[in-house]
Amino acid sequence: MTNSNPGAATRFDRRTAPAAVLRYAAAFYALALIFHTADHLRRGIDAVTPQVLASGAVSTTIAVVAIVLCFTRFRYAAILAIVAGFANAFGVAAVHLLPRWSAFSDAFPGGNVDLVSWVAAVLEIVAAGALGVAGVVALQRSRGPTLES
Repeated sequence: MTNSNPGAATRFDRRTAPAAVLRYAAAFYALALIFHTADHLRRGIDAVTPQVLASGAVSTTIAVVAIVLCFTRFRYAAILAIVAGFANAFGVAAVHLLPRWSAFSDAFPGGNVDLVSWVAAVLEIVAAGALGVAGVVALQRSRGPTLES
């Protein structure tokens, strides 16, 4: 059966695509977050400072809320994805990729971590950044055409 209105599919895609982009990015981020958290458990919670443990717990809580809201199509999920995604990408990068800089650091360069830890941290950074980008894309697409387009 064919659709006699060729514009109908375009309208449907415009409405649903932003939510789908967010859900895919949220799923990717959820998997990366689980992998990175599992790596921390594998290394032992005593391998990090209490500050790193506390900031990780806070950022994980924010990430889980953002992921859930993306899947429930919460009205402001795109905005939360932008904030949580970019903030967590920056935070994980600062904690793990910079040389030791404070008690909030679990520096991998020069540290005693294996390839699994590196992959877990970098994967979470990439996935969190992807969630932020997906939030930007979803927010732009949900606003529709502008006067400039």
